[in-house]
Amino acid sequence: MLLALARISAETPRLSTADTKAIDAVFADYDKPASPGCMLGVVASGELIYTRGYGRANVEHDIAFTPDTVFDIGSTSKQVLATSILLLVDDGKLSLDDDVRKYLPEVPDYGATITIRHLLTHTSGLRDYITLMTLAGWQMEDVTTPGQALDLVSRQKGLDFPPGAEFAYSNTGFFLASLIVERVSGKGLAAFAAERTFRPAGMSATRYMDDHAAVVPHRATGYEPSGADFRVASSNWEQLGDGAVQTSIADLRKWDANFYAPRVGSDRLVQAL
Repeated sequence: MLLALARISAETPRLSTADTKAIDAVFADYDKPASPGCMLGVVASGELIYTRGYGRANVEHDIAFTPDTVFDIGSTSKQVLATSILLLVDDGKLSLDDDVRKYLPEVPDYGATITIRHLLTHTSGLRDYITLMTLAGWQMEDVTTPGQALDLVSRQKGLDFPPGAEFAYSNTGFFLASLIVERVSGKGLAAFAAERTFRPAGMSATRYMDDHAAVVPHRATGYEPSGADFRVASSNWEQLGDGAVQTSIADLRKWDANFYAPRVGSDRLVQAL
C-alpha cells in the first residue's frame, strides 16, 4: 500500500512553490478579511491539485472560501443549457435545426426561420432580453419572471439581423432554449438538469437558481464596489438558461472531467458542445 501511494504521489502533477506564489500574487489585492474575493482551483490529470480562497465569501459574517463554496457562475451557465438541449437531441425529441416556433409560438414570425442552432450560436438576430428589460425599467434587484421576459421578446417587431447572417451575443437565445427544454421534456430546466446532468456527474452542490428566495447552502455573497467600500449585489431575475447555475470549485472539477470521460451524454454530445 505504501508503495502504491508513493507511485500515485509521484505521478500526480504538483505546483512548485514558485508557481503558487505567482498565482497568489495575481489575487493579492483581494487577499484580506475585509474584501470580497474569489476561489481558485487548479486541476491536473483530473485532480484538484491546488485550491485557494482570496478574501471572504461573506464579508458581513467573515466567512472564508472553501472548495465547497457555491457561486453564481453567471453566463458560464450557458454550456449547461446547451448540454440539456443536446441530451434531448440524443433522445430523439428535437433537432438543432428545428424552427423555434415549433415549440415557442410566442416568438413572432419574422419571415425567416430561426432554429435552435441559431439560439445556441448567438446568430438568431433576436434582441437581448436583458437589454429590453433594462430599457423597460427593470433593475437586477427586482424580481422578474420567465413570463415577463417572454412577453417582452414576443412583442418585438423585428430582428437585429436575418438569422444566421451575423454573430451577436444574446442572452435571449439561451433563455428561449430553456423554455424549449421545459416544453419538450415536461420538466422545468432546473429539474431536468438535476436529473440528467448534475446527479449523473456527481455534482451534489450544483443547482439552477429558479427561485430568487431559495436558500443555497454555502453560497458566496455577491458584491460590487461602492466608493472605497462594497455593497451587496445579486440578481433576483428568475430566467434560466443564459445564467443562474450555482456551483462550486469541487463540482466544476467533475464537470470538466465529463469532457474527457463522459458520464453525462456521449462522446458525440461532447463533440457537439
